[in-house]
Amino acid sequence: MPDKKPIFTATDIKMRLGGTRMPADPLKVVFPDTRPRIPKPVRALMVENLTPAGVLIPIIERGASLSVLLTERSADLKHHAGQVSFPGGRMETADTDIRATALRETHEEVGIHPDDIEVCGYLEPTATGTGYAVTPVIGFVNPAVELVLDVMEVQSAFEVPLDFLMDESNQENSQRIWKGVNVPVITFHHSSYKIWGATAGMLVALRQILSE
Repeated sequence: MPDKKPIFTATDIKMRLGGTRMPADPLKVVFPDTRPRIPKPVRALMVENLTPAGVLIPIIERGASLSVLLTERSADLKHHAGQVSFPGGRMETADTDIRATALRETHEEVGIHPDDIEVCGYLEPTATGTGYAVTPVIGFVNPAVELVLDVMEVQSAFEVPLDFLMDESNQENSQRIWKGVNVPVITFHHSSYKIWGATAGMLVALRQILSE
């Protein structure tokens, strides 16, 4: 039986993200037209007093196979403890821009040097329930790189096939209470990992722009 054709190839991704640009204002958040949508009253609460942050959506190409690198946060962290996320963090005054933030944090957290990352696009900043405006930077990572985890922040790192995350049938929609309001939650279950919240929302936003 012939191999199943991938949903997106590396060429597809680079071509479709080629027109994206780094946001001029990392605090100007955009709520993507996901289904289900975040209610307007919740959006108003989420955009108050935001801190700029950047994350890398690291894509690894091995032959015809593409995967996304994700991290499991340390259980001792103040925010997002034990959750699955992309490498990244808050913007520091020394960072020249939000791209520099994402690359610096990736190097610090999982040991991937910026020289081993080919940045190919950006998503719009998105607000999180913990007060961050997060800009996702998409980049292809050298498949030969060896990870070096900062165990103070990262408990483990793992890869998920890109096709799995880009397949809408693998997306689970639910709700949870946030500040007394029902808000929609997107979740992917892969192996023993639960990929949900802002991280899942960024993956859906990536899927939307790649599918346009």
